[in-house]
Amino acid sequence: MKTSFDRKHIGLAVACAFTLGLASNAAHAKESAEDHQLWTTNPGQTPSQQVIKSGFGLCWHSGFGPPPVSTRECDPNFKEPVAAATPVAAPAPAPAPMVVAAVTPPPAPVPVSEKIRLDADALFDFDKAVLRPAGRDTLDAFVGKLKDITPETIIAVGHTDRFGSDAYNQSLSERRVATVKAYLLDKGVNSNRLHTEGKGETQPVTKAEDCHGAKSVKTVACLQPDRRVEVEVIGTRIVR
Repeated sequence: MKTSFDRKHIGLAVACAFTLGLASNAAHAKESAEDHQLWTTNPGQTPSQQVIKSGFGLCWHSGFGPPPVSTRECDPNFKEPVAAATPVAAPAPAPAPMVVAAVTPPPAPVPVSEKIRLDADALFDFDKAVLRPAGRDTLDAFVGKLKDITPETIIAVGHTDRFGSDAYNQSLSERRVATVKAYLLDKGVNSNRLHTEGKGETQPVTKAEDCHGAKSVKTVACLQPDRRVEVEVIGTRIVR
């Protein structure tokens, strides 16, 4: 009877152990299934990039392997990675400035006023209004001087000595200056620039004490400087 009882209890113990084993396997299988539901990963990521979350959305790390990568969804101190700055090409060097040699401008024309006295000995004889040959040479030299001047006004004034009446000397001075004017116009002087007048005997250049006395060869010769034509040129000098 005792043997039968022992066998019965042993069989019962084996059955209980088997049942417990089945229950344990089932519980382990259930726990594995639940663990699979609570631990998830992002497919396609490397192990260091994987983010493991529980069923409640919490991020987990197993504690093994390299530290997890900082991500926006798991790291409260996450910082967006800074994109590498695109290198900016250095600006092309500015071309060297062109050096232009300084050009010194020519000096500006200078306004001048010149008064030229034509030699009476060369121009006219006593009581004459006809140019002597030497007088023409004197006027040619005068025209040559005008090449360096752009004349605006040319004023010619005729004079006589003191012998003769006032009226006669006035007329003689006008005839003398008219002779000079005609010669200058023939040489190309602009008639619009040339003005003439006669002064008679009113503006002598000799002194009375030097040429005093009645008409004589000596006195006439002494008064020769008074038989003249003065020409004043007002214009702009051309610097050459």
